[in-house]
Amino acid sequence: PVMLVELFFQVACVSLFLPVGQGRVYPGRKKPASFAVERRRVGPHVCFSGFSSGCCPGWMLSPGSGQCTLPLCSFGCGSGFCIAPNLCSCPDGEQGITCPEAPGTCGEYGCDLSCNHGGCQEVARVCPLGFSMVETGNGVRCTDIDECRSSACEGLCVNTEGGFVCECGPGLQLSADRHSCHDTDECLATPCQHRCKNSVGSYRCSCRTGYHLHSNRHSCL
Repeated sequence: PVMLVELFFQVACVSLFLPVGQGRVYPGRKKPASFAVERRRVGPHVCFSGFSSGCCPGWMLSPGSGQCTLPLCSFGCGSGFCIAPNLCSCPDGEQGITCPEAPGTCGEYGCDLSCNHGGCQEVARVCPLGFSMVETGNGVRCTDIDECRSSACEGLCVNTEGGFVCECGPGLQLSADRHSCHDTDECLATPCQHRCKNSVGSYRCSCRTGYHLHSNRHSCL
């Protein structure tokens, strides 16, 4: 018993004279850097949690610097670019959570696939000349444009499928420009037995002395 007491006393004395912390081991645990050092390393938008750190929500590491300086926009910025978490700068100078998409190469109505001799390419979907594209419940379709609403016909305008035609009234004929009308000299066709006098859009027959005009307004008696 005396020997056991003496051994216990020696062990206790050795423990008292060991430096504080000697014999304690922290396997695999690195002493955390100070807040200022870590902030300089990963950028200004850093969040700390216990012994770990990372980019704050809405920010990610920039590929160039490796720091938390690249903002995230959850909805995408379309034709603009992300300047802060969920804040986009748009080409028109406006700012918002997203930007409208820029018109595609195919224009407003999308594309059709055109294939020829084994090669295919996307071409703009358009309507023939004289038609406009209208969006309906069944998709888009081409409808005829009524050009007579804005035509420059001097006489009558007749709308046709894909275009229009100008027409002139009785005694008038369409000019070479296909829009204006000019008088027809009906007397050139000698409709009167004796004399013929042309007028705009019409003509009048008369007879020589000693004759009078028939009731048909053309013959002389």
